[in-house]
Amino acid sequence: MTHIAVLGSTNMDLVAYVEKAPQRGETVTGREFRTIPGGKGANQAIAAARAGATVSMIGAVGNDAYGTQLRSTLEHSGVDTDHLRTVEGPSGTAHIVVDDEGGNAIVVIPAANGTVDHLAPGDESLIASADALLLQLEIPIAAVVAGADAARAHGVRTILTPAPAQPLPIELLTATDLLIPNEHEATTLTGRTDPHAAALALLEEVPEVVITLGSAGSLYVARDADPLTVPAPQVSSIDSTGAGDTFVGALAVALGEGRPMRESLRWASAAAAISVQRPGASASMPYRQEIDKQFTA
Repeated sequence: MTHIAVLGSTNMDLVAYVEKAPQRGETVTGREFRTIPGGKGANQAIAAARAGATVSMIGAVGNDAYGTQLRSTLEHSGVDTDHLRTVEGPSGTAHIVVDDEGGNAIVVIPAANGTVDHLAPGDESLIASADALLLQLEIPIAAVVAGADAARAHGVRTILTPAPAQPLPIELLTATDLLIPNEHEATTLTGRTDPHAAALALLEEVPEVVITLGSAGSLYVARDADPLTVPAPQVSSIDSTGAGDTFVGALAVALGEGRPMRESLRWASAAAAISVQRPGASASMPYRQEIDKQFTA
């Protein structure tokens, strides 16, 4: 089985469902509230595990009830948590508003995730044993760079989701093999609103780029290959929270299994299409059999 290490955040998602998200200074009445384990790191770990990989999580939770629940959720999904630290204080939280069109707005409070500013003893050995390392930007950038450097030193493929979008240090870009921003993140990183132009600009920094385009699918560019645009299955979205992480986790599994890029993108899009038809982030992520069924539909 493909072994994927994930270095990133674990959050408890506090999700309010509303007809229309409030504007600044506005109060609206929601119809439902849910508490759902999430965080971009944990989400990608769960997505990859459910898609069929052996997955190890590196990160931190607090010594609170949320921390216990977050660890349990990861383990229940088959993710190894031996390198998930427990620290004094609260676990990270994400405060999410989801509207009736499936869109979302999110405020993340790092808490325990903010303590992950370095690799702990044993983390580099774990990374070295993996086929790929998944990274995001919800933990301090110093740890992200350290993880990417460790992966590069041991010949492990590094896959970076640049979210929340922020300027990326050159040492991180140098150690990144595959960059996977969404359209907004690609624009923030490059200043270009056209996805193709943004992808080509990013290709000057990293060897491979996938820009996720929501319901329009994904765009892939590489220095040694022709661009690929792969459409997404057309489905009715009720909650897009975690769809990008589902895509990344599934894509990492497909690539780790040696599938061609076009097939890998289609398979990852099938996984994301399933997730947007369900509420929540980690709770919406499909298992391998479901992805295969959607993929062949």
